[in-house]
Amino acid sequence: MPRLSVLMIRTALLHLAAGFAVGALLLAARELPLDPSVLRLRGAHAHLLLLGWTAQLAMGVAFWILPRFRAGPERGREWPAWLAYLLLNGGVLLSAAAGDGPGAGPLLGRCAEGLAALAFAGHAWPRIKPFG
Repeated sequence: MPRLSVLMIRTALLHLAAGFAVGALLLAARELPLDPSVLRLRGAHAHLLLLGWTAQLAMGVAFWILPRFRAGPERGREWPAWLAYLLLNGGVLLSAAAGDGPGAGPLLGRCAEGLAALAFAGHAWPRIKPFG
């Protein structure tokens, strides 16, 4: 398995653990006398699980499983996939930390996540070949 796929999948598992921890805290806040500001973590919970876990796991598996180029074991230019990894994780962490409040943090985080999707698509597009 390529190094980037291993890194993406392991990072996705870290996002899964963090998302579950935040979800457990949100669930506990419904029954325990915790600070009501805990409920502001719903956006972080969604970002960690939907993008940090799901999207990153899909990108890691896609980087590994998509067909290679005919000239050997190469996967083409890998820098867009590495850029996608950095942008996605930076965007998820920035969006989770900024929450849903006002300011540039949530917007910058979501823009980084969108750019990560574009960068990974730019890497994967040439590797997707029609059948036959």
